Amino acid sequence: MRRAIYPGSFDPVTNGHMDIIERASKIFDEVVVAVAVNISKSPMFLIEDRLFMLQEASKNLPNVRVDSFDGLLVRYAEEQGASAIVKGLRALSDFEFEFEMALMNRRLDTDIETVFMMTSVEYSYLSSSMIKEVSSFGGSVEGLVPEIVLDYLSQKASSTRRIMQKRRQKKE
Repeated sequence: MRRAIYPGSFDPVTNGHMDIIERASKIFDEVVVAVAVNISKSPMFLIEDRLFMLQEASKNLPNVRVDSFDGLLVRYAEEQGASAIVKGLRALSDFEFEFEMALMNRRLDTDIETVFMMTSVEYSYLSSSMIKEVSSFGGSVEGLVPEIVLDYLSQKASSTRRIMQKRRQKKE
């Protein structure tokens, strides 16, 4: 079985991520979408929420499994019996960083290949950071993220508005 790992923070998952997941699922027998736990980052969504959003967004892809990991990606790939790590590229700037990571992973385990996939043109500018920023200022991200993510972003916006109202009331 050809198993691949598609790692990321997915905070939140975008249609660009889903594009890579869907295309990778046509190449590999199984794709494990692995949410990286990074304690040095302050994510918008809890790990459980990111896992759920990914599970919902990929439920129509029978050979896609969602999981989380911490530590070295290559060690996780070994534990999962994966032969490849899938990385999505949007621009040349992505390639430089990902190329260095691929070389380090290859040094750590020569049996695991890194497969680079160019994102579709319509998502080449898209990032989770951009989604969070646009959404936080009330901009529409419809068509850029799966429906489940729109629901989560809406809940976050409502919660943030309530907190801001309470702060304003306390100042008055």
